[in-house]
Amino acid sequence: MSLNISKGNQKRVVIVGGGFGGLKLANKLKGTDYQVILIDKNNYHQFPPLIYQVASAGMEPSSISFPFRKNFQNRKNLYFRMAELRAIYPDKKIIQTSIGKVEYDYLVLSAGATTNFFGNENVERDAVPMKTVSEAMGLQNAILSNIERSITCATKLEQQELLNVVIVGGGASGVEVAGVLSEMKSTILPHDYPDLDASLMNIYLIEAGNRLLSAFSKESSAEVEKYLRNMGVNVLLNKMVTDYKDHKVMLADGSSISTRTFIWVSGVKGQPVGNLGNEFLGRGSRIKVNEFNQVEGLDGVFSIGDQCIMSGDEAYPNGHPQLAQVAIQQGVNLGKNLRRLEKGKEMKPFHYKNLGSMATVGRNKAVAEFASIRLSGFIAWLMWLLVHLRSILGVRNKVVVLLNWIWNYFNYNQSLRMIFYPEKAAEVREREEREARVHWGEDLNEEDTEEEKG
Repeated sequence: MSLNISKGNQKRVVIVGGGFGGLKLANKLKGTDYQVILIDKNNYHQFPPLIYQVASAGMEPSSISFPFRKNFQNRKNLYFRMAELRAIYPDKKIIQTSIGKVEYDYLVLSAGATTNFFGNENVERDAVPMKTVSEAMGLQNAILSNIERSITCATKLEQQELLNVVIVGGGASGVEVAGVLSEMKSTILPHDYPDLDASLMNIYLIEAGNRLLSAFSKESSAEVEKYLRNMGVNVLLNKMVTDYKDHKVMLADGSSISTRTFIWVSGVKGQPVGNLGNEFLGRGSRIKVNEFNQVEGLDGVFSIGDQCIMSGDEAYPNGHPQLAQVAIQQGVNLGKNLRRLEKGKEMKPFHYKNLGSMATVGRNKAVAEFASIRLSGFIAWLMWLLVHLRSILGVRNKVVVLLNWIWNYFNYNQSLRMIFYPEKAAEVREREEREARVHWGEDLNEEDTEEEKG
């Protein structure tokens, strides 16, 4: 296979990952003389802040996803390829992807983060993560099918396992999914399942630290905890999960919680890159970069967003927070720097401008912090809605999401609670099996040219 893109005399920028940072960078290179290639394992950009609403059957996946090719229509010298990065060969300035090799002048790694299970194989095998749209759809199916099964199961023990929901991780994702599932319990279950006692559904939110939302102020953390407890969520602080066995979440203090809906949003780590050595990785398996987002020791290689960790910023000695705004601002700065390199000018260092943080718990319940300003309740919730609506790609998606929010505000009875198990076509399954058999780090021969990469 091959990417089938002729390089010509142009300098080539290869961007791996079309998240917030990669997409912003690709858009910032519009009008330059660079040939830009965007590589992503999906053919769409997804909007992670609203993934929890897909997981709770409150929003369609297409409402928070946008096709890359539609975004780049009428863009000359920009190409999209659906593929995965396998290995980097910086001495030859070539990368190996799942569909072939490609040369680069500048390589930008912006594939984001993946779920960190901290080496626990049982948790990794059985817990449901929630980083992508596809994972959110899997969680939605798991929740709905467990509720359906709980009505017909043979024993009370199995029924309670099916109705207990355990969420591990007290960050924004954990708080948001706990809140939306609590609302689902109180508003949807009584109507959809009148023959099921809704009080049997228990939602547990477990956090190893002493408070929720550790990145926020103590006041905001306390406010969110109060919201959740009033909504019926069992908030367990200073509790560390050690394992998952026999449908039980095992805690460090020796106690356990029975569940078949085990959601893990406890941590993230940088998306791994095939043959990239540990000497290039820092805290959380993130790629170490300097103030220009350059990967030191690799000529022409940059990294932005959640996948990287930058040194030299005294305000963030442990790296910048893995937030959309960091990725977006780094994408903007790197786009400007690549333009400067094109003109033979020096690059300018990245400086993060903290625009604030927000988290929502449910209808009329949210917290927001901007510099010295702290908001909570309805005003914070309204600001959360406006900021996220503004950030969604596509006019159609903005309208759909807005109408969906308005409808749900007055009526929780949305009709998205279907269970789908998509079946891949035989051709797709066979192709994926063939690609899986190809060795990640296949050797590159000197004569392996751009035209011979098929």
